[in-house]
Amino acid sequence: MGSSSSSLGPPDPVAPPPEATADPASPLSADTAEAPTSSAPAPLFKNCWSCRIVSGSGLIAAGSYVYLMARRPMKLGLAPGPGPIAQMTIGISIACWGVVILIDPKGKAYRVA
Repeated sequence: MGSSSSSLGPPDPVAPPPEATADPASPLSADTAEAPTSSAPAPLFKNCWSCRIVSGSGLIAAGSYVYLMARRPMKLGLAPGPGPIAQMTIGISIACWGVVILIDPKGKAYRVA
């Protein structure tokens, strides 16, 4: 019961992290005394064109829904209170977030073929 294989293969070798191999007590040499140059932080996840379309349009749809549900009592003639106004603001914010994802103003995203 369980595994269909009776023998396990050799375990994959795992390299130790770079922090574990460096000796923290050793002083820095003259070559490494200057500050390390770091590039821009790596994105948390890769953005592909189809992912941006799906998530951006989904956020626009969600923001529109939140906004329209807050407008429903006003269409019936009720005065807007602070709750529906806050809900409308949040709905507009969610929709704007979706537009930003679709437009990608800084050009960080790229097409994945």
